[in-house]
Amino acid sequence: MAATWIRSSLALMLCGSLMLGALLPAAASAAPKPKPDSKSMKVIFSERKDLFDKISAVTGVPWYYLAAIDQYERTINLARKRPIPMDGLVGIYFSDLQWGGMMNPDHEDTNPSTIALFDGLGRDGSGDGKADRKNDADLLYSMAMLLMRYGTAEEDLHIGLWQYYQNTRSVERIQQFARIYAKFETLDLHEHTFVMPLRSDYSYRSTWGASRGWGGFRIHEGTDLFAGYGVPVRSTAYGVVEVMGWNPYGGWRVGIRDLNNVYHYYAHLSGFNKELKEDDIVKPGQVIGWVGSSGYGKPGTSGKFPPHLHYGLYRDNGLTDWSFDPYPHLRKWEREERMRSKK
Repeated sequence: MAATWIRSSLALMLCGSLMLGALLPAAASAAPKPKPDSKSMKVIFSERKDLFDKISAVTGVPWYYLAAIDQYERTINLARKRPIPMDGLVGIYFSDLQWGGMMNPDHEDTNPSTIALFDGLGRDGSGDGKADRKNDADLLYSMAMLLMRYGTAEEDLHIGLWQYYQNTRSVERIQQFARIYAKFETLDLHEHTFVMPLRSDYSYRSTWGASRGWGGFRIHEGTDLFAGYGVPVRSTAYGVVEVMGWNPYGGWRVGIRDLNNVYHYYAHLSGFNKELKEDDIVKPGQVIGWVGSSGYGKPGTSGKFPPHLHYGLYRDNGLTDWSFDPYPHLRKWEREERMRSKK
């Protein structure tokens, strides 16, 4: 009876929405949707947030946890190249075996009764009598119901996430994302700024992949931006400070995890912003430290090379972080910030 009431309540709320066609792809036109531009992304964020709020209202799972799971799944879909619908609002991925049940002979099953019989995860969240993993409301509702097995308190949600992912990294990432969304109360948190103030005197070129010798042969996993001592170093994105302190290679360094599940590594700093500490949430343009020449030795070692910022980017695939070239992104963020400053 409780599950029937929840599905019925959700169906009434969704049907009452003026954006029903946008929120429920199953009811939308079969015509292909145009690729969203930067302006339409604000509309998509608004529609997605509206769906999170609706599912949260009938399940008790906070909207920012639903948003965090959805965003984490998007990053893993990208890293693992998983097939996902390009026109949906929700990025959560269930395999056909997860959705319908391991022993279910029908891998495309949308019948909630037979899915439940085979202990599948699929649920009807839209109230149309089907559990369709191509339906945004069904996907989100199914994930929420999975978590609700353990309760909706903070600690219960952590247990539910662990039981599903069986991966400490995954749980940590989702908790980080949830904190960011809860703080800013919006999904529109993907703007970037350049790593230094544009008025600063700096220079850089592509140096990713070059060889390095100190501490043994290794490749250069970042871009070096040369500037004078004390030039401010800024967070390029919304994120959480994962690491602050000394590293024999990077000297005084800061590591920030953003909502794209990318780790931003700032090294060779001369010092940190004293108002900043590990686990703090940062936003684009916030000063995190200053250019220096620290590193290549024990704590406090400095001056073994010209002052510069080593900036690295690492993507999380759910098991480990792997480096990729920051140079194109730095150029893009620098260009975007210059354009914004002219408006």
